[in-house]
Amino acid sequence: MDKIRIGIIGVGQIGKHHLQEYAKIPAAEVVAAADVNEAELKKVAGDFKIPNVYTDFRKMLARDDIQSVDVCLHNNFHAPMTIAALRAGKNVYCEKPMAGSYADAQAMFNAAKETGRKLSIQLATLYSKETKVAKRLIDQGKLGKVYHARSTGHRRRGRPYVDGYGTASFVKKDISAGGALYDMGVYHIAQMLYLLGLPAIQRVSGKVYQEIDMDANRRKISGYDVEELGLGFVKFAGGLTLDIIESWAINMNPFEGSFVVGSLGGVRLQPFSFHTTLADVDQDSTFDLNYVDYRWHQLVETEPTYAAYDGSQHHWIAAQQGRVPLLPTAELALQTMLISEAIYLSDKLGHEVTADEVKAQSKSLAVKV
Repeated sequence: MDKIRIGIIGVGQIGKHHLQEYAKIPAAEVVAAADVNEAELKKVAGDFKIPNVYTDFRKMLARDDIQSVDVCLHNNFHAPMTIAALRAGKNVYCEKPMAGSYADAQAMFNAAKETGRKLSIQLATLYSKETKVAKRLIDQGKLGKVYHARSTGHRRRGRPYVDGYGTASFVKKDISAGGALYDMGVYHIAQMLYLLGLPAIQRVSGKVYQEIDMDANRRKISGYDVEELGLGFVKFAGGLTLDIIESWAINMNPFEGSFVVGSLGGVRLQPFSFHTTLADVDQDSTFDLNYVDYRWHQLVETEPTYAAYDGSQHHWIAAQQGRVPLLPTAELALQTMLISEAIYLSDKLGHEVTADEVKAQSKSLAVKV
């Protein structure tokens, strides 16, 4: 099949990671890159053999030989860059979280619908072996009536910059818009929404914290003003519920992994296990995920598109080639934004909030470009 020709916006830490992934996909061809840092742009273009470079992303979007644009910038740049690329007739793959606010994420989603172009958000957890097997168990009714799930993410001391990793941009609201929930929580919350079948959000209660000591000098330099711990409880239509705990820093050893429970069984993702009752006896089971992943890759007659779900970018390229339908990553990321912003709003107001309240109060945080 024809290669998908890609232009990438942003060649920093995330941009380089995306380029490394595209290099593993024969059907992907990165033909252009844009960044305001000209020196770094030229260096990265040389390293990855990208023939065309631009310090003005608009000039790159004007090319008619680019099908797909990859947005690898900080959160509050996602919406303006994505919308500009969609309106230029490109399909867009954007780094998570979808945007800095629900309002901006909704604008991105609307722009994709209006232009008829594809929009995908980088949600790596959807392509894990654990997610694939859990999805099969749920879809085949092995859990019975699903009624509750838990989303967990743990770092003992993993706050960007102040704990040694990444740049200060990750911990400033005016650039990142959020902390632990926007950085890592998006992966786990979206994963749960996918397994639950993207249920309609009704009400959310939440609380965020920043309590753990940090290096005083780095605190001052960074202007750290986002959460290190986010907690939430979500009520969906039909009585389904989800509780959330996402940590960048906490005085506690690792949490048990996210789970989904139903009337007939339950599945935990990390470490992967299945729990049910047989002959009135409680049973806890482990599965060989590595073997089944290998087997499904080999059974091309019954699993002809399995490799198209090996990773987020593998899937993005395959979907643009028409080999598989695009997973609803934009919808999942949009609803994840709604939950995260609801947690922030609930914390601010001191009470449970409705999805409609969040939608009404959400404001654009997009940077003008």
